[in-house]
Amino acid sequence: MINSNIPRIHWLIALVPFILLVTLQIFVIKQFGSDAIDGASQTVLLFSAGVAIAIAMVFYKVSWRSIDSAIVDNIKTIGPAILILFLIGAISGSWMVSGVVPTMIYYGMKVLAPSVFLFIVCLVCALVSLITGSSWTTVATVGIALIGIGTAHGFPVGWTAGAIISGAYFGDKISPLSDTTVLASSVGEVPLFTHIRYMMITTVPSFVIALLVFLVVSLCHQTVDDTQAVSFAEGLQNSFVISPWLLMVPLFTTALIALRLPAAIILFLSALMAGIVMMFVQPDIVSEIGDGNIFRGMMLTYYSSTTIDTGNEVLNDLVQTRGMRGMLSTVFLIFCASAFGGALKGSGMMHSITAALAKGISGQRTLVASTVGTGLFSNMVTGDQYLSIVLTGSIFKKLYSDKGFEGRLLSRSTEDSATVTSVLVPWNTCGMTQSMVLKVPTLDYLPYCLFNIISPLMSITVAIIGYKIFRKECEPVESV
Repeated sequence: MINSNIPRIHWLIALVPFILLVTLQIFVIKQFGSDAIDGASQTVLLFSAGVAIAIAMVFYKVSWRSIDSAIVDNIKTIGPAILILFLIGAISGSWMVSGVVPTMIYYGMKVLAPSVFLFIVCLVCALVSLITGSSWTTVATVGIALIGIGTAHGFPVGWTAGAIISGAYFGDKISPLSDTTVLASSVGEVPLFTHIRYMMITTVPSFVIALLVFLVVSLCHQTVDDTQAVSFAEGLQNSFVISPWLLMVPLFTTALIALRLPAAIILFLSALMAGIVMMFVQPDIVSEIGDGNIFRGMMLTYYSSTTIDTGNEVLNDLVQTRGMRGMLSTVFLIFCASAFGGALKGSGMMHSITAALAKGISGQRTLVASTVGTGLFSNMVTGDQYLSIVLTGSIFKKLYSDKGFEGRLLSRSTEDSATVTSVLVPWNTCGMTQSMVLKVPTLDYLPYCLFNIISPLMSITVAIIGYKIFRKECEPVESV
């Protein structure tokens, strides 16, 4: 709750730090591209936070104590998310080196058939992304191979890229290993798996519709060659021990999820099991990573980046992992975004903005629609999905609370927009990265990213219907 002693700042003045953030972010994205997340975006956030603090303290006599307290409170709330992010880094390395992810990809490639190509591409990318928790990794590895296979089959690259991205972002969105999923649940202050389960209401129908369209298009298309798929599968088999028994690791993780254990415990136990598996099933690879020492190799797999030379460039990209160290840029960004949000909250600027927004919102329809629109707009003006998630969540958090809606509605609406639409914006880090990796211009694949287009529309549709929209007392809200 805002301190009553803080002067009310006009919402136009409160927008100044946002405008500055947007302006600087445009220059940062233009200068650094997808590398902006490595430090430039964080610097912009801190500078914008400094401007907000200066305006509040100099012109409105807001005390530093009030601002500092809000920043500290914001940072305290991200503690669990930071722990989970590091565990995700450990899992991304251990699941890859143990052969779990290569096994999933291998068997996925086996089921590829020209007559259902786009349908299978979307499913395979969804599965890989769900397991790895990373749409970027999926697109940059499996996606590259699938673009080549699609071209050999005569599919337009826009359709193939659209199926790849749709699947990758579906898996990323519902994966407990995804940093964006963790971030959205953290911003909404909702338990991770509560957030994921609630997202299923809008996410699954959107994905099913996309799959059906990809299936129809595939059935109507004539394809003849699948040699690249076979070559990719053989390369995986030659580089790793591929065995159905390795699927016990994701099954074990699924069982832990079904037991509804805390996310941190699930991720820890899953990473531990994968570590044990890698030492027994892939000892040569682990030994190579550790320069002949298996224990050292296992530790490096958990916390550092690992690269295995398979003799195949695509496979080299696929098996490369980031470990816990690879999460530091995201952690850095979250800290800086929390500082920015705290500065706006402590200065009273956030209250002024939400109060202005609230005047035009009468119920769940306009509330969710405004959230979805803000998520898309944030992706367009900030150029980064992480910033969009944090900013959208920060702007609407108090408003959802004041209107009596649960935090999971906010976290879902944020993910339905900020997470999935980032790849549709050519100057966004996601749009630029996927365009460069797949060598397909963003505007060429945009019309075929069916899941990414349908998802925000589904979020608004569900809000209009009023299905499973709950007040804090957990009573369904009638359509308004």
